[in-house]
Amino acid sequence: MFQDITIEQLRELQNAGGVRLIDVRSPGEFAEFTIPGSVNIPLFDDEERAEIGTIYKQISIQAAKDRGLEIVSAKLPHLVRQFRQIEGRKAVFCWRGGMRSKTTATVLSLMGIQADRLSGGIRAYRNWVVETLANYDLRSQMIVVAGRTGTGKTEILRHLAKFGYPVIELERLAQHRGSVFGHIGMKASNQKTFESLLVQELEKWRDTPYIIIEAESKRIGKAVLPDFLVQAKTNGISIYVDMPLAQRVRNIMEVYKPQERKQQYIEAFQKIKKRIHTPVAALIESLLGEDRFEEAISLLLEHYYDPRYDYAAGNQAQIVCEAADVADAASQVAEQIRRLHP
Repeated sequence: MFQDITIEQLRELQNAGGVRLIDVRSPGEFAEFTIPGSVNIPLFDDEERAEIGTIYKQISIQAAKDRGLEIVSAKLPHLVRQFRQIEGRKAVFCWRGGMRSKTTATVLSLMGIQADRLSGGIRAYRNWVVETLANYDLRSQMIVVAGRTGTGKTEILRHLAKFGYPVIELERLAQHRGSVFGHIGMKASNQKTFESLLVQELEKWRDTPYIIIEAESKRIGKAVLPDFLVQAKTNGISIYVDMPLAQRVRNIMEVYKPQERKQQYIEAFQKIKKRIHTPVAALIESLLGEDRFEEAISLLLEHYYDPRYDYAAGNQAQIVCEAADVADAASQVAEQIRRLHP
């Protein structure tokens, strides 16, 4: 027979070598929010879940159960095969640790497949995330990689991460690059997903003397940073990377690939067009239309992003690295960190 496990027990299992988490909610629920690292083997699809919910509300609980049993019965052989293909220790969950996960765990047990059930389901996990962030004791110093737009700060962090440095890539968690063009080609994380991923990263680096992040505003796409992290960033050590304009344009071209989504970039430009001197804005729009992206980006940096960044940065004391490109910047940032934390 299956056993229920708590959030605390789940975390212990994950730290001890892992447990495969299986979300048995519908694909729509899974897409909206799940526990990081989970796979989706839904007991009901979105239409079936909606149908059962209607029966539950309009007829009776028993009628909804009967219909659910009818639907699941036809799927059992396929569901069992899917679970057999997943190796290692398994744990299933649904919304509240209710009928869907209980049914799944019971059937699997009868078929000789051991799967624990997460007590309280994803709602209990969400409550743990909220409580953890509300009371988080961040002891690590924040090292903030700063620089004008196009410096390649995200790529610098990824270089450092490859060599084992404690990096939290906030833009990756938010699935947004942080600018008016930052959503293009990405599906932005909602707040629940962002916070779950953030807790996971914070726990990973809990015992490190420092954590490296990119200079970000409080909001990244749809995600909002918790106040304690904003404060830690403000109180942290800022390493400012200065890079030539031409190289920054090349970095942006490589990351954003405007030639692949030209119309989306033109549409996004309309949101900031009025904030740029009219003749310059008209020229940028014309250059975008003519596929002269490098020239358009250069003007955007010179007349919009750089002045805004310089105004926001003010006269803060910073460690400055003058770098030729991303690889050079990553090397210099790493050297500065070694000096700060020998």
